[in-house]
Amino acid sequence: MGKPLGVILAGGLATRMGGGDKGLLQIGGQSLLSHVVERLAPQVGGLALNANGDPARFADLGLPVVPDTIEGFAGPLAGVLAGLDWAAGQGADSIVTAAADTPFFPHDLVARLQHAAEGQDYPLVLATTPRSSNEVLKSGGGKRVNRHPTFGLWPVALRDDLRAELQDGLRKVVLWTDKHQGREALFPAEPFDPFFNVNTPDDLTRAQELLRLA
Repeated sequence: MGKPLGVILAGGLATRMGGGDKGLLQIGGQSLLSHVVERLAPQVGGLALNANGDPARFADLGLPVVPDTIEGFAGPLAGVLAGLDWAAGQGADSIVTAAADTPFFPHDLVARLQHAAEGQDYPLVLATTPRSSNEVLKSGGGKRVNRHPTFGLWPVALRDDLRAELQDGLRKVVLWTDKHQGREALFPAEPFDPFFNVNTPDDLTRAQELLRLA
């Protein structure tokens, strides 16, 4: 399995940060998006950014910017679809997505996702991390992993199916991945959750502190 293309999802509304582009917030003297690009670029065969609005605000990244094609704010699956459509135009078979506000995801993200997809007709895998015992207890003994639906391996071959589902009102990622026998790739969550994302000003402070461990 060759390298997939990479798509950074930056279409969120960032309501808990007061709006705007979370990916342009800075830690360690560079934007969250720059940290994400540095981690993802070596793992993929090419990169694009999924974002809505004026693409000029991301010009310094030098990446193609692909907007959502589904009307209204349809969540991360709309960004996945935009990425799949872009990848189809590049002749690619699959993409790996990463969130623009998650600067410490694993350096072996793509390798582990692809390993988990071995034998699938259509490679479809979400990243997961183990849940703590407290999380499991609070959920009444439910799933023992946390799924990270903005970090996944997605097949270009299913893009029209995804488009139809989104047009019918689907918004929850795992409903679609479960329908297509999606798999999970488990990543360690020590010394901290690598899929920690910046949602609040306190998270931004925490991210600055985590830079020395990442």
